[in-house]
Amino acid sequence: MKIAILADPLDNQSAGVHTYTKGMVNALIQYDQINEYVLIRQRKDPSFSANVRQIGVPIFPYIPFFSSFRLFVLIPLICRWQKVKAVVEPAHFGPFNLPASIKRITVIHDLTPLLFPQYHRLYGRSLQKLFLPRILRRADKILTVSEHSKKDINKQFPFTTPKTKVIYPGRDPFFYPDHSPKVLKKFGVDYPFFLSVGTIEPRKNLVLLLKAFERYCKLVNSETFLVIAGGKGWKSEKFFEALEQHPFRKKIRFVGRVSKEDLRVLYSHSIALIYPSIYEGFGLPILEAYSCGTAVICSNSSSLPEVGGKLATYFDPLDEIELVESMSKLYCSFRNRALVKDQFINFSKTFFWRNYVHEFMKMIKET
Repeated sequence: MKIAILADPLDNQSAGVHTYTKGMVNALIQYDQINEYVLIRQRKDPSFSANVRQIGVPIFPYIPFFSSFRLFVLIPLICRWQKVKAVVEPAHFGPFNLPASIKRITVIHDLTPLLFPQYHRLYGRSLQKLFLPRILRRADKILTVSEHSKKDINKQFPFTTPKTKVIYPGRDPFFYPDHSPKVLKKFGVDYPFFLSVGTIEPRKNLVLLLKAFERYCKLVNSETFLVIAGGKGWKSEKFFEALEQHPFRKKIRFVGRVSKEDLRVLYSHSIALIYPSIYEGFGLPILEAYSCGTAVICSNSSSLPEVGGKLATYFDPLDEIELVESMSKLYCSFRNRALVKDQFINFSKTFFWRNYVHEFMKMIKET
């Protein structure tokens, strides 16, 4: 079967959906020897696998309404021209204008624009509210990344229940213990430190993290550093105001978006990844940290317990004192990390892309 993947997230995103799409495409190319895949994206990548066809459909932002024309007319025409039997849209928005003979698989990572509209811009949440019900009704299959997201989707849109399937993404083999000291010098980090990873936006709950770090420094250890890695997202002003006014600002390193190589080293050296997010569809940084042999402190909300399993240290994302207690606990056990490092790594390996492909192929056959 020829299957098209609308792979724009490879070109226009850099956070979770990008990582998911890249992992999914690479896994399907590697493990699926039956189906044929076509990537429809903004531009071809010459470094990508030669085993998959790429069709570049550029976006011209200065041409009025061209993005809509591309989405609703050009891409559907290409799918017909390529005679694909199914189209996968991995970024919440489509596919559109396909004949009934072409099956539609829509990936929904989470419903945060609908469940937490206050954390999103008006434009984005309005588009989701307007288009998502129609997208879900027309989808032949709805693929999601956690049982919690499935529950939310089915609750908000009961008609989706019989066609929603959960397939966990796999771990990225790029992440493994890497203790190169050069990266720490590069960012001016004195060991030890806690690490936070993710786009700077309200849902990530980083203002609470800053408050907890202040309390931690006063009550536990003022020598500990906090490293925050992530690109600037929407509604991030309150975070940056709190950061600049922080009484322990000299102990905080905001390093922005970093390379995967640098991120691997930061994970490997840190006391723990702190992931205080209020809501996540999955939570890939948890798997990345585990793969590097690193402990995780994360919220007990949404899907995060599915990813963190029994090894994570959980806290109420609205309770900064509980987070401080978790940080203190992990700091005290940090010197004995070598005794449990393999447990983190082995647990991360239970999320593997080969299984994803196996379940994906079953879903396609049933569609």
